[in-house]
Formats: sequence, C-alpha cells, structure tokens
Amino acid sequence: MSPPPHKGRGAVSNRTSRFHSLTRHGFDDGWGGADAEADAPGPRTTVTVDASRTVIAGNRSPDVPFDRSINPYRGCEHGCVYCFARPTHAYLDLSPGLDFETRILAKPDAPKLLARELRKPGYDCRPIAIGTNTDAYQPAERRLGIMRGILEVLAEFRHPVTITTKSALVARDIDILAPMAADGLAAVAVSVTTLTDDLHRKLEPRAPRPARRLETIAALSAAGIPTGVWAAPMIPALNDHELDDILAAGAEAGATLAGYILLRLPLEVKALFEEWLAHHAPDRASRVMAQIRETRDGHANDSRFGARMRGTGTYARLLSQRFALAAKRHGLATRRLALDTTKFRVPPPDTGQLALF
Repeated sequence: MSPPPHKGRGAVSNRTSRFHSLTRHGFDDGWGGADAEADAPGPRTTVTVDASRTVIAGNRSPDVPFDRSINPYRGCEHGCVYCFARPTHAYLDLSPGLDFETRILAKPDAPKLLARELRKPGYDCRPIAIGTNTDAYQPAERRLGIMRGILEVLAEFRHPVTITTKSALVARDIDILAPMAADGLAAVAVSVTTLTDDLHRKLEPRAPRPARRLETIAALSAAGIPTGVWAAPMIPALNDHELDDILAAGAEAGATLAGYILLRLPLEVKALFEEWLAHHAPDRASRVMAQIRETRDGHANDSRFGARMRGTGTYARLLSQRFALAAKRHGLATRRLALDTTKFRVPPPDTGQLALF
C-alpha cells in the first residue's frame, strides 16, 4: 500500500535508512487503513539540541569552491524532496524521509564554538560557506537566531562568509551582511528551483514562494550585497525548461551571479524521489528517471568528483551550454566572487576587565 502524501511535507514516507536490516511496508488489511492514514494529522516538527563540540566542518571535494562550512541545523523543515543532504539523518538513526524534515537538531552553541575555533593559534582564514547542506534560515531560525549569532561572530572577526539559502529570512540580517559586503567579506546566493507556485508547493512545501525569493534577491542587492541566483536543482522533464526564465528573473531582481546544479539522487534520496514522482507526476515519472539515468551513465546517481554536480552525456552538455548562454545573455557572472581574507583579526577576549592602555 502506497502511503498518501502529507500536506505540507515533501517526503511521502518515512522509509527506513540504509543502516537498518529490517524495513517497514504498509499494506491494506481491509479495515480502512489507507483512509485512516489519509485523515490522520501530519507529523509535527520537533527541534532538539545537537550538542556539538566543534562547528566548522572541513571539505576536500574538488567540486565546490570552499574547504570549510558551518551547518547550524541538521535536518531541514523546508521539506525539499530532492535534498541531497537527506541521507545524513541516517547517521542519527533517523529516516531520511519525513524524519529529515520534522526532527530537526539545532546547535545553539554554534556562535560560541565558532569564536573559540577562530581564536585558535595558527587559524588559517578562508571563506566559510553556510547553507551548503541544510538551510541555515529554515523556520526554526526565526525563533532561535543561531545563524544571526554566527554572523555577529564572523563580523567581529572580520571573517569572509558565503551563504546559500531559499529563505527570505536572510534579509533580517542585512544590517550585518551589508557592512561585511562593503568590506568584501560577504556574498549570498538565493536558490530558485521553479517560478511555478504549484510545482514549488509539491517539491519544497515549506520553503518561501518563488516570488518571495526574487524579492529577497532584490532586497539584498539593493543593500549592496553581492547576490547570486542558483537554478538548483535542474530536474530533467520537470523544471529544466525554466532554466533561462529563472536566470532572467534573478537578473531582473538584481542578481549579478548565477549557478546551477543537476539533480542528484544519492542513497535513500532515489527511492524518496521516485515515490514523490509516483504521487505528484505519474504521467512523466518514467521519462524523468530515464533522462536522469542518461546523465549518470545509466545509473540514478553518480558520486564521482567532476560528474556529480553536472552529469555526463548529451543532455548534460546541452544543459551546461544553455546555462552558459543564458548567463551571458542576462549579464550574470558564473564564477563565485573572491572574498577578502586579509582583513581577518582576532578581537581581544571579553573578560569584563578594562585594558590598562
């Protein structure tokens, strides 16, 4: 029995992770189980504390232009069904499905941990990327303010930062980001998956509407913050036809940078996405998966460096060419902005005692 979709959630099911030897399967026992499940309230979001000891994560992938990042949250309530970060919830013995978007772990000590790490002797300053795994501006941030605390620390240390987000909440922190950007210390990329509200509601149900994201690009750009529009992910036969329109809308809103990523389906994400297709796009499900496999050498996913973000084959090359031409047409740069690392300084510790001189 295929479970009914939950209103306001991206994943259709809470299928078990790859680390479990036993899996759960629903079936109709003739007692109205399907109807009862359809009428049941959807899972509620819970936020618990992640007691991390460090906050800066290292990265050695040659596919991304940063070697360190910060993730204030684990899991993401935006509920994007395609999110490549979903499999990380399996390490918590949770499902990459509904658990990923309803059982959120927050790091309230992140600002304090960050300041401690930046004060370490011999720290080598390079831009920190935030929002590359889960969105730092997801709904819980409005109440907890962890990301704002992180930005306050980075501003105090004059440390460069790049932010990727879908959320309009990033505009809350313009008062911190604008002065940093004026010193070459900050840049923001806003991800726009589709310009169609109907598809948006199904793909990423709790993320801001496309029009709201374009308004956010406009607000950031007007404040003098270098802002990019990320057409991500591009899904064959679903939203790939919108590539040019997304870049055009971003440029009109004030974006000066652009990027794109081809859909990735690592580990449990493949089954979750196929389940989503069966419910929300059954008329094109087989075509979508066939074209995805065409870009991944016959597989649903290709984790090789150099191929995982862009794919291979004719379709992938055409998509890359379309992006390059559209970016040029709309005056958008395709290389990330180089931020200034020379202004980094370690402020004196706040001991509560005045300095002698």
